[in-house]
This record gives sequence, structure tokens and C-alpha cells, in this order.
Amino acid sequence: MKRRNFLKRLPLALSIPFSIGGIPIKVLADNQLTALLQANADNDNVLIVLQMHGGNDGLNTLIPVEKYEQYYSRRPNIAIPAKDSLRKYIPLDSTLPSDAQVGLHPDMLAMKALYDQGRVTFVQGVSYENNNGSHFRGRDISFMGGGSNDYFDSGWLGRYLADYYFDKGYGTYPDSFNYALMPDPLALEMGSEVSLLFHQKGNIPTSLSIDEPDKFEDFINELNGFDDLSGNRGFPPDFLEASPYGKELDWVLKIEDKSKDYAARLAKVYADGGATSITYPQKYPYNAPSGSLDNPLSKQLQLIARLLAGGCKTRVFLVKVGGFDTHADQVESYDPTMGSHAALLFHISSAMKAFQEDLRSRGSLENRVLTVTTSEFGRRISSNGSFGTDHGTGGPIYIFGKGVKPGVVGKVPNLDPDVHNIEMQYDYRQVYANIMKDWMGVEEDTISKVLFGDQKTDPVTARNFIEGPRLDNENLPPYTPMPLATTVITGIDEFVSTRFALKDCYPNPAKNKTTMSFMVNSSNLVTINLMDIEGRPIKTLINKNYEPGEHKEEVDLTGLPTGNYIYQMKTEFYKGSKKLVIIK
Repeated sequence: MKRRNFLKRLPLALSIPFSIGGIPIKVLADNQLTALLQANADNDNVLIVLQMHGGNDGLNTLIPVEKYEQYYSRRPNIAIPAKDSLRKYIPLDSTLPSDAQVGLHPDMLAMKALYDQGRVTFVQGVSYENNNGSHFRGRDISFMGGGSNDYFDSGWLGRYLADYYFDKGYGTYPDSFNYALMPDPLALEMGSEVSLLFHQKGNIPTSLSIDEPDKFEDFINELNGFDDLSGNRGFPPDFLEASPYGKELDWVLKIEDKSKDYAARLAKVYADGGATSITYPQKYPYNAPSGSLDNPLSKQLQLIARLLAGGCKTRVFLVKVGGFDTHADQVESYDPTMGSHAALLFHISSAMKAFQEDLRSRGSLENRVLTVTTSEFGRRISSNGSFGTDHGTGGPIYIFGKGVKPGVVGKVPNLDPDVHNIEMQYDYRQVYANIMKDWMGVEEDTISKVLFGDQKTDPVTARNFIEGPRLDNENLPPYTPMPLATTVITGIDEFVSTRFALKDCYPNPAKNKTTMSFMVNSSNLVTINLMDIEGRPIKTLINKNYEPGEHKEEVDLTGLPTGNYIYQMKTEFYKGSKKLVIIK
């Protein structure tokens, strides 16, 4: 390739993402997060950050049950109904303390199912001090891992190795990085922008764009350097060798070489992963603006599951869903349960459910993947006259995966008339810090520096590093353990058994009838079958839908022979069995 042709194509190669399966991706090869994790963690866990761009309205996502009257009075034109409606809020968990009781938006049925299976944690009141409700500033703060007075040019994920990168033997990218230890991109970002989340001072992400993996590989193979200078790959002219220009050109050529490796590697793992057997949701099934109907998350998550199934070792992903800046028409004027916000909540809930099913269907992948949401701020408590909500401060974070410690962390927000914004219960860095430690296996002292320390620059090497804890902000919270996630996957039996349970029947032994007792935590079809001691079906005792709560039903045993039996309860995902003795 001629020099002028190479230089002509170079801006394309360095400015736009490539795509796999139709999903644009940024290859964040300079992100030092994964190298740190490789060097320090004993696990191969994966973290997905789900960006809800625009500022999600947490109050119409998690509806306060005990404070419903206050909630309704503050936003009567957009409040989700509590009763007397086919579409009313979904009670989440009757076992929670009263000050943590919430309901889910009616289009979050899939998330309710995930919660009941022990795969969701909600964290209430997440923000940072002096949140000013700015899109750009709020997003930068949450991505850089700083406070309202900080202006870092790096992100909290990209900063992992800033303090001791060279001590771990990985070298620097692209000059001396040890790619044998990490053949895949260190992080992958869906979309056409490079987020501050992954930036580390002095490094520029590699990014290329095409439609499919095979075409991406073909495109990269055309970039063969300065062939007119050497007849092969080529090098910059000798007179540029010691100059800043020569160093930059040499850096570009190294990027080109690495892009080839990434192209071939991603194409291979994508092919090896194979198509999924799980159907991901594509459309919102109810009324919403036309631009809200397509599910923007399904393809992104489906791609990640396929790459991981094919052996991709990338450990950090960023996926994005926009449209949460709902100043007007957040709901339909004729029905507050429908509209653009409802569609977005449906998209996230249903896509995450399909994603978890996809991971489960691919073996042990579900044990390795955790997803955490982020949004630059919440919305105001009171609605406006345009059936929407204005910029606020705090809001909830959702964490998905088999590794979560399921439940609700924090309390229902203060909705008193003189309070305009959701008050902060947890600094967002506390959530990140706990995930880093308990899920990704990062040492606590490193976390304290990355998220709670001062960013400085070495005067000799000009390398960024973090030194902490900070002394200029007395209100900055220290690292505080929270029950969010665990690397020890032991099952969800305890969580489920306190919310779904088959209890002892009475009387037992029984003659012609007995009373079945059971508990469900969501509206469910409950089936209780009677079987003989060898498991052969004898009779269906109960088969109908029940609302959340404890239930007792008398069942008929007339005509059944004496002996030992087993009665088994089934719901959508719960199964329990007990022994019954029938006598004459």
C-alpha cells in the first residue's frame, strides 16, 4: 500500500469502531483494568457495565409501597397505579422490612422473575455529594470515579494499574505489552464512542469499523504499512527515527499490527461461540413512541454471550441504552404505565432475563458474569406538567447475575413535601468498590487508591498514579463493605426458600382430606401433585394461580388407598416435596 493511501485510511482506522454481528465495538486495548485483574485476581470473572444514558427515573422503576400516598401526591400525572388497574405495580418482596418495600413497574415482569430466582440486587439512593444534575458532568464523574470537584482525565476502570502497572511485568501498550498473557482486547465497549470510563492518561484506544467479523479481518489485512518504503511492512524514514513524529508513526504501525491480531482473534471466538438457542426480545409489545419499540440491548448482550462462549478472555464490557432523559412524555397521557420509559424498562428487564438464560444454556458461563447499571443521575421526585420528570440527583442501581447477594440494599427514599430530590444513601463509589473487591478480586488497598484517593502525576515519568486517601474532602466516604456480590457461587436455595415454600400439611396422617400450606412471593401458577413413593403420578391436588403471600387449601383425598405418598409443589422455577401418609 502506498504511503499516501495508508495515511488516507489511517483516520478511519483510528476514529470509528468495528462491529461484530452488526454491533459497533470499541477495542479498548490500552485499558489497564484487565491486566490488573489478570495479575491480582484468582478468578476469571467478567464485569458488564450497563449505561442507562439520560438519567433514569428511579421512582417509577422502584415504586415505594409504604409511602405510596406521598409518591402519588408528588407525581399524580405519571404515578404507577397500586390497585384497580390491569397494569399496576408488581409487589417485589413481601419479606423485606416495611421501609424497604417496593413495587416494580408493570413492564418489569422479567426482572421480577430474575429477582425471585436470586439474580438481582437493588441498591437505593445512589449518588455523589453535590450532584448538579448535569448530563455531561454527571456522566464524567461516574465514569472517572471522582467527586464533584474532581476533573480526572482517566476513568476508574482504566486506572486500575496506574499505581503499579510496571511492577506486574506486563509492560506498556503497545510497545512492550505481554500479549501472550492476554490475547484478547482488555475491554470492549459497544457503540461508536470511547467512554472516559476506560481512559488512562496518555493512551488512545484502537478502533476500527466494518459490518461482520470476516470483513473486519479482510479490511485489517489490507493495512500493510509503508510498503513503498521497504517492499514489506516498512518503517518510517530514518531521518524521523529519533523525532516525535517517528515515534508516533512507529506507535501507529504497532497499533496496526495489534489490530490484525485482535481482528483474527475476535473473528475466531465469535465463530467458535456459535449461535444461541435462546430467543432474545426484539420489540416492545405495547404502545410507545416508534423510536422506543426496538430493543437496543438484546444484540449487545447476545454478542457478549457468544464471544465468552467462544473463549474470549475479555473481562470488562460496556453496553449502552439511551433515552432516559424523560422531560416530556415519559408516560402516555391516557395511561401512566405506558410510554417511552415503560418501553426502556421492558427492554432492560427482558433482555437481561434472556441474557442470563443464554449464559446458563452455555454451561458454567452464568457463574462468571455480573452486570451493574449506571446512570448519570436520577429524576426529581415531583413530575412536571409535560407528563415527565426533570433532572434530579440520586437513584437506584441494579446488579444482575448468579453471583449477586439478592435483595434490596437501602431504604425507600424520603418523599416529604419539602424534599425535591432523592437523597444519597450510598456514594456510587461504594458500590463500585464492593464489586471490585468481592466480584473481581481486587485488593482493598488498591480499591482505596483507585476510588478514594488523589490523582497525581509523577514529575519524572509523567505517569498518572493515585495516592490516597484524600485529605481535602472530609465527606468522602471510606470503603464500606456492602452485601452486593460474592465469588462463591453456592446456589440460591436459602433466598428462594424464604420466599417460596411448601409447608407441612395438616392433618398428616390424613383420612379423606388435608390442608396444604405454601407461600409464594409473586403471582404464580401453583401446582401440587400427589405421587406414590416411587414417584408415579396419582392425582393433581391443586392447579391454579395465587397472589403473593401464604396460602392454605383443603384438598380431597377420598378413595385413595392407605399408604405413604409424596406431594410435590411446582411454580415457574420452584419445586418442593414432602411426605403424606393416608390412613383409613
